This record gives sequence, structure tokens and C-alpha cells, in this order.
Amino acid sequence: MPSNATDSQVDAYLSEATQWTKEMQALRAIALDCGLEESLKWGKPCYAFEGKNIVVIQGFKAYCALLFFQGFQLSDPEGILVKTGENTRVGRQVRVNNTKEVTKLAAVLKRYIYEAIELVNAGIKFPPPKQTALKIPEELQAQFSKKKSLRTAFEALTLGRQRAYLIHFSQAKQSSTRTARIEKCTPQILLGKGLNER
Repeated sequence: MPSNATDSQVDAYLSEATQWTKEMQALRAIALDCGLEESLKWGKPCYAFEGKNIVVIQGFKAYCALLFFQGFQLSDPEGILVKTGENTRVGRQVRVNNTKEVTKLAAVLKRYIYEAIELVNAGIKFPPPKQTALKIPEELQAQFSKKKSLRTAFEALTLGRQRAYLIHFSQAKQSSTRTARIEKCTPQILLGKGLNER
């Protein structure tokens, strides 16, 4: 099954990396040994099987990670998969801090990659974990009371756009900051645009 075919863009990416170079090289070797196709996507080394994304290598300040795109589907008997954030639904990471950890986890990572490939091959589509309803901050409720057009425009947004706004507003710890964020985003909402759309 191994393809071991490297991509020149990934070679360039790794040669220019200033952090986690050895760890990324070790993770790359594992992915290639599993016969995955290598490419550079979203500015990161990405590995696919028959055109379907399986894993991507990510470097962060505190750790290097192998992200399984559909990680929520994996059985994870070793308990090493981590949600990338509290609002993450499907992706799961395996985080490492040195090459010794990668070497120690190599056999497990290969098992997980093969399981992910089997799921793709079988065409099994699990529904993503249910999203918990996000609470509408009091400050937004207050704005809805003042401006009916804001409520109407907000409710007309797709659920994904609503969710992005609610997360953005709720992440602010102080009420004044939440209010400021809501006021700043109001014109966008009234135009029917998402948080990061211009």
C-alpha cells in the first residue's frame, strides 16, 4: 500500500519551517507509509486517500499535531484524540511535543489512519455530533428589543453564520465588550453577511 510519493511543495514547506521540523518530518513519514497522497492544502501538509482528505499536519506554538478530518468517527481506544476547540464538531488532533512521542505513537497513528481509510472506503457517513444550542447573550437580546430589524436579519442568516456570531459575542468576558462587538457587527448582520464576510 505505501506510495511514499512526496510533493515538492511540502518539501519546500518543511525546509522553511522554523518550528517542529523533525516532528513534522516524522508524522509525514507515517502518513506516506500508509499510502496516503501528499499535497499542500491550506498552507499545511495534507494527506488524502483517493482524493478524500484523511489527515493534515499542523504546527502550533505549544505543540505539533496530526489532525484527523473525521476524527470524531474513530474508535480511539488509546484516548489520544483531542477536540481542537470547544465548538469543534468533527476534526480531532493527536498532539506531540517531540520526535520521541511520534516514534512511540507511530504504530497507533498508523492504526488510526488505516481505520480512517476504511471508513472512507466503506462510504460510512456518520452524522456529526449534535450541536448544542448556543445561548443568545443578554446584550444581543437587548439589541433585538431595540431594533426589530436586527432580530429579523439575524434570524434570516444561515445557522452557521448565526453560530459564528454567537460564539464571537459570547467569548467576550465583559458585558461592555460583548455590547461593543454586537454594535460593530450590526451593519454586517443587517446586510445578511457572516462574521468574516466583506
